[in-house]
Amino acid sequence: MGDYVLLAISCILINNILLMQYLGNCPFLGTSKKMETAVGMAMAVIFVLVLAGAITWMTEMFILRKFGLEYLRTMSFILVIAALVQFVEMFLKKSIPALYAGLGIFLPLITTNCAVLGVCLINIKEEYTFIECLVSSFSYSSGFGLALILFAGVRERILLARVPKPLQDTSIGLVTAGLLSLAFFAFKGMA
Repeated sequence: MGDYVLLAISCILINNILLMQYLGNCPFLGTSKKMETAVGMAMAVIFVLVLAGAITWMTEMFILRKFGLEYLRTMSFILVIAALVQFVEMFLKKSIPALYAGLGIFLPLITTNCAVLGVCLINIKEEYTFIECLVSSFSYSSGFGLALILFAGVRERILLARVPKPLQDTSIGLVTAGLLSLAFFAFKGMA
């Protein structure tokens, strides 16, 4: 049990997929202007990433390794993630229209989020067991959500501040992301 807690802390804080490994920065910058959209994106990423982590782990163990097709890993993972996102989108549209409307465009955007593919590949590279894969996938996506929500809160405050003209909009967003990344870098000392 202690190993799973250490793995979770490592994935959320020390090796944050967004701020330390810098994967998934497109939705990070694009959906962090309002807190509501940041929370919606964070929830969608958690849901899809946990399912994608489990399915890609099973694909790797029971299909790719069994038949010696490891060289097809990236392509098969992309196909699995895209199919999963489409299936989830259709399911939500039919069964829970309110949630589907709440997630809006964020659900299809997850297909192109490199953080999802990155976590699936990290799970295989680290040779995690299935349970470790689930803990890792949930923790990485929770760390993504944490960073996204923190960044959205800071960006909402920046809108109220007087920012010099050359630093407005994306420029101040990148500077702020760098400072937030430096703050998370302090957690490296815990490793």
